[in-house]
Amino acid sequence: MCTNESALQHPWWYNFKYMVVGIVFGIVFVKAEIISWFRIQEMFHLTSFHMYGVIGTAVIVGLISVQLIKRLNIKSIYGEKITIDNKEFSKGQIYGGLIFGLGWAITGACPGPLFAQIGNGFGVISITLLSAIAGTWVYGKLREKLPH
Repeated sequence: MCTNESALQHPWWYNFKYMVVGIVFGIVFVKAEIISWFRIQEMFHLTSFHMYGVIGTAVIVGLISVQLIKRLNIKSIYGEKITIDNKEFSKGQIYGGLIFGLGWAITGACPGPLFAQIGNGFGVISITLLSAIAGTWVYGKLREKLPH
């Protein structure tokens, strides 16, 4: 069992709440222009602050959220303890970040908005989704041989 994996068993329809959150998340991505290929290219060309503002805001919200969870011992919605393990730096994180950033710059899509882009009618992003799934599969197969 992974860290923070729930031991609770729920009916299959309990997962609909995640679908609703995902749909709302996708709508926010569309309205904020986060799925726009042009916005992403502006970011990589350093000609617009828009995406940096979005990413910076997400980092700050994440930082505050993690600190609140740690300091206040916040539990999951089902009352289970949330554990945040300390992580060690690894050069594999640099390699992975470079590969991720290169893919993002080439395709104009990172994993977060892929489904929102597809749902918004950018069907060609399906190739990017399949590539992300294939990359995840390859990583799973080669994980033991990679630097961690």
